[in-house]
Parts: sequence; C-alpha cells; structure tokens
Amino acid sequence: MTQVEIGRGKSGRRGYALDEIGIVPSRRTRDPEEVSISWQIDAYRFDLPVVVSPMDSVVSPKTAIEIGRLGGLAVLDLEGLWTRYEDPSSLLSEVAELRGEAATKRLQEIYSAPISDELIGRRIEEIRSAGVTTAARLSPQRTAQHYKAVIDAGADIFVIRGTTVSAEHVSGRAEPLNLKQFIYELDVPVIVGGCATYTAALHLMRTGAAGVLVGFGGGSGHTTRTVLGVAVPMATAIGDVAAARRDYLDESGGRYVHVIADGGMTSSGDIAKAIACGSDAVMVGSPLARAAEAPGRGHHWGSEAHHGELPRGARVEVGTIGTMAQILHGPSSVADGSMNLMGALRRTMATAGYSDLKEFQRVEVVVAPHPH
Repeated sequence: MTQVEIGRGKSGRRGYALDEIGIVPSRRTRDPEEVSISWQIDAYRFDLPVVVSPMDSVVSPKTAIEIGRLGGLAVLDLEGLWTRYEDPSSLLSEVAELRGEAATKRLQEIYSAPISDELIGRRIEEIRSAGVTTAARLSPQRTAQHYKAVIDAGADIFVIRGTTVSAEHVSGRAEPLNLKQFIYELDVPVIVGGCATYTAALHLMRTGAAGVLVGFGGGSGHTTRTVLGVAVPMATAIGDVAAARRDYLDESGGRYVHVIADGGMTSSGDIAKAIACGSDAVMVGSPLARAAEAPGRGHHWGSEAHHGELPRGARVEVGTIGTMAQILHGPSSVADGSMNLMGALRRTMATAGYSDLKEFQRVEVVVAPHPH
C-alpha cells in the first residue's frame, strides 16, 4: 500500500474507516429470505454474526440470556458490577443519573470494589442454566487470577479482551500472561484481542486462539484516540487481520481463526461493511445499549471509562429506541440503520448477490468517503 508523506521525516499508510467505504452490488440479486447469516466458532453455532460487547451498560446475566435466545452471543464482563456486588441494580440506577465530569470519578469509586470468584461462578451458572452458550470476559491483567473460577463454572467461550492485547507483553513488574501456554492448557475456545495490525494478529493466531478481536473496542464511549493517540481505522484494520487469517490458514495447514470486528459499529451499514472487509462476526455495544432491557437505562460505558489511573472512555447517553428483539430483528420504525440490524444485513447481502457470510467476504468494495 502506498506510503503517504506526513512530513519529511515521517510517512504512513492511508487507512480507511468503515464510513469511507461502500459495498458494490453484483449482477445477481437474491431474495433476502434465502440468505444465511449464521456463523460458527469451534463447536458453537449462532443464527446471527453478533457478539455483544462485555459492557455493564449492555450485558447482565438476564440480557445475556435474552441475546442468546435471539440468536446471538453476549459476553459478560467478569470485572464489572455483576461480579463485585450481590445486587448492582441501585448502582446501575445511580450511574444513569450521574452528570458531567462527576461520572468518571464516581465510576472509579464504584468499580474499586473487589471481584468475587464466588459471584463469577454464580453469574456464569445463571446464564448456563438457561440453556444458551455462555461467554465471559477477563482482561489480560486479571486472567491468571480469576480464570479458574470461569472454567470451574462451565463457561463455553472465554474472552480475553483489552484495548490492545499482544502475544508478547513485556513487563519488569509482573509475570506476563503466556497466552500460548495458557490457551493450550484450556479445554474451552478462547477469543482474544484487540489488535489492529497484520503482525499482531498473526502472533495472536499462533497462540491457538479460536477468534481474534479487531479494533480497540469501546466505540461510542471510547476516548483512546484522544487520551493515548492510538487509532487504526476499522476497514483497514479488518482487511489487514483478514490477510493474517488467510496466511495463518496456509501456515498452520488449515486452522481457521475467526475474525471479529470490535468497536465503532453503530449502524446496520457498519456491520455489513465490517463483514465485507473480512470479519466473520461483529462485536457491538452501543446499538444494544439503546434497548429497553439494557442495564444502562439509556446510557453506555465500557471498562475503559473507570480505569483507576487513566480513564479512556466516557459514559454517554444513547437513549432508548426499542426492545432487543426489535433492534436485532425489527420491525424498524426509523430510517437511520439503528433497528432491524440483521434484516438490513440480509438485504445488503441479497442486493449484492451473496447467500452466506463466507461468500459475502469476497464482495467488491470501493472507497466512497461519507459526505459530512
């Protein structure tokens, strides 16, 4: 890819965000009802290519069960309120009422309570007992401390998610998590991320991960770009990681690692474009934070918003537009791509002439800057 000169002493690649690309229809169209949007990771098959982000404003044990019944997969944040408090309902109400700068400081205080392994077990068991696939998330920093409680409780899929996760974390202060050894010793599929480059993704794939998260998560409430200066446009990041998946498939003799686009997908068009760029599924937060059932009560925040030393997220007001079923399956009463996300994806695929997600990853795309 062409290097662009930023200054005489620095050049960089031109990256593309999802709203800068467009999907090109082919000569053939299909009936949307005949399009399959199911996907499978390891032994687990899902009707929808939607993984719901481990954020307290979206996923509680109750909403995880509801999303599972609707055909998706929800990931419970094991470093959130549900594993720190017996009943966090009053705290969730309080967070929804916080105003301005006070929100970050109060979030830090609320999330300073210790994580309980007993509560980790109880929350996972609650979701499991409903008969849906159970996924739970820990950060790389806390995985070694709490993973036994996750495995003992019977989680189906283990997610190790941070802003940036590397296979070679270097630290003089603590023994880093050896991802390769850790994943090898576990009996459950592990999804790990985020990453945003070909090389980082290839290293994560070589650890034995079943899936890799592309991007830095957070989306709507994320301030990583402002606080750290770290940013890779999603369309480019997904394309690079999809190339790593293809090359690792050859290198490993046929081992397919799933690519999950994570962050910044606020509309149905973003989801379609993420898959068109090469992702197998998408991780979304804010679209479902707007559901009537969401624990955030019309507000949305991620784990970065309450970091004890350097918060990189904000609690944002997203409002409420309908039920989870309506947001995922319709019918939609708005024209902005915020409802009937899966109906829109089917229609995009049908319009472009593709019958399943794997095929749709080969669709032609063009650079089409969004008119602002």
